[in-house]
Amino acid sequence: MKFPSPLIEGTLVQRYKRFLADVRLASGEVVVAHCANSGSMLSVKEPGAKVWLSPAADPNRKLRYTWELIAVGDALVGINTGHPNRLVADAIAEGRIKELTGYQVLKREQKYGKNSRIDILLQNPGRPACYVEIKNVTMKRGPGDLAEFPDSVTERGAKHLQEMTDIVKAGGRAVMVYLVQRTDCRRFSVAADIDPAYAAGLETATAAGVEALCYGCRISPDAITVAGPLTLDLPNLRHT
Repeated sequence: MKFPSPLIEGTLVQRYKRFLADVRLASGEVVVAHCANSGSMLSVKEPGAKVWLSPAADPNRKLRYTWELIAVGDALVGINTGHPNRLVADAIAEGRIKELTGYQVLKREQKYGKNSRIDILLQNPGRPACYVEIKNVTMKRGPGDLAEFPDSVTERGAKHLQEMTDIVKAGGRAVMVYLVQRTDCRRFSVAADIDPAYAAGLETATAAGVEALCYGCRISPDAITVAGPLTLDLPNLRHT
């Protein structure tokens, strides 16, 4: 996924009200940028960090910029949760997620479960439909190379796990894809101390047949693309 316009560098002043961030541009001007991330953003919202903004395509939009990237040490992190579904869909279509190859039809945002929408639905004659739920991962705590999810309690995420379990029980295939939008992680685990209910729900779901995958990203101010798989550090959890 290439950014349609060159990103604009700045310095993060603060992130606040969940969806807003103050950013100081090179000119000294402080602008308010849209923060497309509803999580706590633990580890990726340090004031003073270098960030990159995308300019709004619509000149009449209230906020002229969207926060896209942040530098954390030597790493780049993509914080925009609006991108992972497209990134994964493109990677599947190009055959770069080997566990999800062999499907002729890819549909996005399809209704399923109890008033929910699945991120990606894969279909192929003679095979059970494959439901793919994508989670954006940005958190890394402390030294090392371990990415973790979630960064805050997610009741919606727990609901999705139950609905994915129901799909498997009905004869379908259900896959959780954790997309790590950081360049400094090689492993992935669940932050059970932050959300023990989600950790328990994932263990129950994988025991029932829900699959778990984790992929990393290549990130630059020009583009973000899905890279190779990361190691799943998930004791007792099923993965392909």
